[in-house]
Amino acid sequence: MKDKTSNAVPDVDLFLERMLKDLDVPPRPLIIDRIKAEMDSDRPNLQRIGQLISVDVGLAAGLIQSVNSAYFGFRKRARSVHDALLMLGLDVASRAIATLSLRRAFPVNNRLERFWGASAQIAVLSGWLAQKTPHRRVQANDAYTYGLFRDTGIAMLLLRFPTYRQTLERANADCERAFTTVEQQDFPTDHAMIGCLLARDWWLPEEICLAIRHHHDHSAIDLTDSGLPVASRHLVAISQTAEHLVQQLTGGSRTEEWQKLGGSCLRLLELVDTDLYQLHTEAKSLLASVD
Repeated sequence: MKDKTSNAVPDVDLFLERMLKDLDVPPRPLIIDRIKAEMDSDRPNLQRIGQLISVDVGLAAGLIQSVNSAYFGFRKRARSVHDALLMLGLDVASRAIATLSLRRAFPVNNRLERFWGASAQIAVLSGWLAQKTPHRRVQANDAYTYGLFRDTGIAMLLLRFPTYRQTLERANADCERAFTTVEQQDFPTDHAMIGCLLARDWWLPEEICLAIRHHHDHSAIDLTDSGLPVASRHLVAISQTAEHLVQQLTGGSRTEEWQKLGGSCLRLLELVDTDLYQLHTEAKSLLASVD
């Protein structure tokens, strides 16, 4: 006899696939598939991956430029994609490729220029802060990747729904309700869920995906029994702190999130107001170097 409850739970994969299609989520670049296939093989072939990346001149140049930047701090300079892969390793390189591919995956749109600029600033400061906190619970490159991908759901909603800009303005100005609660009043989803779907589709680590999904959730930062990995909670706190510094230093990306989440972020990261003041001073010169 057929189980009456067999169809009670929807096919999650099918549901996510349908939502990705409906929202025009940028497809995962083929090079990410190729790198993952090599990472999953018994003997990953860096030379073959290097050849695949080198076919895309812009991607190859971006990877070499990234590995030679002060951000990674290598004394030796990479002169080829193969050098870059050897220095970074496939795991970090795959995330570098994802971040380099992210912006080009979206259509050219002048309305998103300010969004991408703020995301880049938050990502750089997030990677930097990951190295400045007393207990380094996350890697700097993970914090950078997370900072760049964290709000991609906003970009997708802006492109998909003309009225979302008004929702975004209300969510930014709301000092009491969760940001995603405001979004859900107007739409059947929110930018945190959409960003999580994109990150999973692009095969980012689950800790990053979960942090994206819960980055406006107060309990994700405050509660040790929230069910989130420690790394996810710290990613959320680090990026919220980074965003606060960006707002203070540039006057842009204005939200009320620090008023709602700031105290919890400082407690989790074991920082006090004097630490925040020092970070503010140091971040000013770092932010000036972000394109």
